[in-house]
Amino acid sequence: MAVPVWRVFKAKFPLVSFITSRILTMIVILFILGWALFALMALAPGDIVDQMMQQQLMSQTEAGGGSERDNVLSEEQMARMRAEMGLDKPFTVQYFHWLTRVLVHHDLGVSLISKAPVSFLIKSRIVNSLVLNLISLVFITLFSFLLGVYFSSKAGTRVDVAATFFALFFHAFPGILLLILLQLFASITGLFPVTAYPDFPISENPIKFIFSYNYHVFLPLFASFLGGIGGTMRMIRSTMLDQMGMPYIMALRARGISERRVYLNHAFRNTLNPYITGSANLLASLFSGSLVLEIIFSYPGIGRLMYDAVMQQDVNLVLANNMFISALVLLGMTISDILLAIVDPRIRYGKEGGA
Repeated sequence: MAVPVWRVFKAKFPLVSFITSRILTMIVILFILGWALFALMALAPGDIVDQMMQQQLMSQTEAGGGSERDNVLSEEQMARMRAEMGLDKPFTVQYFHWLTRVLVHHDLGVSLISKAPVSFLIKSRIVNSLVLNLISLVFITLFSFLLGVYFSSKAGTRVDVAATFFALFFHAFPGILLLILLQLFASITGLFPVTAYPDFPISENPIKFIFSYNYHVFLPLFASFLGGIGGTMRMIRSTMLDQMGMPYIMALRARGISERRVYLNHAFRNTLNPYITGSANLLASLFSGSLVLEIIFSYPGIGRLMYDAVMQQDVNLVLANNMFISALVLLGMTISDILLAIVDPRIRYGKEGGA
């Protein structure tokens, strides 16, 4: 009986086969997600044409020009605008038209509000969000490991109890309230700016921009750090304590190996597995939390762009933003699984007992 080609490929190249299957899974998930987003936007009351008409009415009323009848566009004009934007078709048809344009012409379309290319709007904002969230991830990772390993060696002491209390407190503290309190602190004391981005471009003075950026973004990063370190530090601490109770640790101690080597060379390495598994979720939570951060501190990132697009019902911009962020999260999860196979020799994708 002939063995299927995919089984032979999976047996010879297990990791490549795993990555390929994950990529195919990502494509299917993104396809379903895009369809669901179009469905949700279609279920929302009103559409972008209604938003534009309301804005036009408000501007004309404030200007005091024309009568109310002159201000109101006819149903035929509104229907023509919907037809030009493709909003008169079922959302499934709209989605497949958008998908065809993206896959065939590599075009994300234009914003229905600003008329600017969606790809340009995303490129101009995504770098800011990536920089902010990656800096947060680096600091949370570094201090979580340092504090988690340290407090695991002080388990049961007053220092450990105090650290656990503060970790639980900041983990449970509402992030939006913390951001508002920090902005009030900046406004009252004047020690920090209330906005999280310099008021001049990096091309004007790169060195000055870097120092100004660090100064502006300190409070938002501090809020993100406090919100993320609590849960991560407790996970690493509990994993270290769990490892220290394992039989192999007792065997290492019986052989006379120093406590420092037991902690760092053996127990610490096994704490990497749960962190790598949860790092993709941590990055996803940072991206979702940065939406509120960017709104409160007026940070020009992808979260604030998403908020404006949803409020204005800009379908093209909402869909492209969501698909891009979802692709980043799914890619992060795939990378975390690959890193697990690298750091843990017990994991072998595609073999019996493997992932």
